[in-house]
Amino acid sequence: MVLPVIPFSRPFRSRNELNNLSAVLDSGHVHGDGRFTVSSTEKLKDITGAERVFLTSSCTHALEMSSLLLDLREGDEVILPSFTFPSAATAVALMGAVPVFVDIDPRSGNIDTSLIERAITRRTRAISVVHYGGVAVELDEVLSIAKDHDLAIIEDNAHGLGGSWKGRSLGTIGTLGTQSFHDTKNVHSGEGGALLVNDRALTERAEIIREKGTDRSRFLRGQVDKYTWVDVGSSYLMSELNAAVLDSQLEQFGTIQEQRHSVWNRYQTELAEWAEASGVRLMQVGEDRSHTAHVFYLVMPDHDAQMALLGSLRDKGVIATFHYIPLDSSPAGLRLGRTPYSCDESLDFALRLVRLPLWAGMPEESVARVIDGVKAFRTLTTGAY
Repeated sequence: MVLPVIPFSRPFRSRNELNNLSAVLDSGHVHGDGRFTVSSTEKLKDITGAERVFLTSSCTHALEMSSLLLDLREGDEVILPSFTFPSAATAVALMGAVPVFVDIDPRSGNIDTSLIERAITRRTRAISVVHYGGVAVELDEVLSIAKDHDLAIIEDNAHGLGGSWKGRSLGTIGTLGTQSFHDTKNVHSGEGGALLVNDRALTERAEIIREKGTDRSRFLRGQVDKYTWVDVGSSYLMSELNAAVLDSQLEQFGTIQEQRHSVWNRYQTELAEWAEASGVRLMQVGEDRSHTAHVFYLVMPDHDAQMALLGSLRDKGVIATFHYIPLDSSPAGLRLGRTPYSCDESLDFALRLVRLPLWAGMPEESVARVIDGVKAFRTLTTGAY
């Protein structure tokens, strides 16, 4: 019997999606900033504790808004990890600024905070950090460096909705925080994102940038009798259709997280003995932070073992995957960025990382098949592939 393929990820289906979509279509208000935008925004405030949240059409656009809000100019520099999605660097390069790539801490996949200060120059304007897998960066060091050098902090929290560091919600600790609601994320709207503005002084300009550089939001509140172009900006609003899906997802945020953690915990518990015997390192989370069960990964002994495990699982109908290609070695990174020191750990991490299937509502039999498939694999430590 041929078993069904287990996909790497599957978007969560929330119970009120279709009702919400019908309500939007029936209302005649399909563009942004309608009823479900307001409702989703309030739910995000409740989850994160953020005071100012702006829904956007993607996390990429939230990152672009961050660059505009920080008024990045040609020649400015922003420090970020090499091991991340290209949007973090693209949002900097679009302004004519330079992304400066720093290596990661291989224990977490997050930026190595001990290397940040060495990359700072007189042109540095901000530090952009990614909470990889929804596990917090070592923020004590980042906050201290940013204060000493008068730098802004961008928290790319695409993986981290609901995560925390020392009791503080991820995305609310830096100057700005960005969220992703792509359909691969825990909570999704198909495509979508949000910007959390944690510096009150940037709130009004964020509203203008998000509305194509106009003061339309003030007009809609009755604060001006007409609206006009007042600043740079773009069309960063999430449509009301996407917001309707997002609102339904956020209603079930607790359920989504509970189901994802159930899968994550099984992997962590049931693969521990195999990993120790096989020279494989499992994803770990520090005691002073809570994670989001966005991913569960293994760090294999070497690249050959990575590729062999991916192939072995694929032969068993299990779709596991690697992740980012380090940006410092990418064509655009070489052309548009700067790498003051080699990012050897980023490359090594990328060449050994295996992410296992994980989604809310993943059937018990699928979880068991993944675990059995992994445990059936033998690394060089235990024998032959």
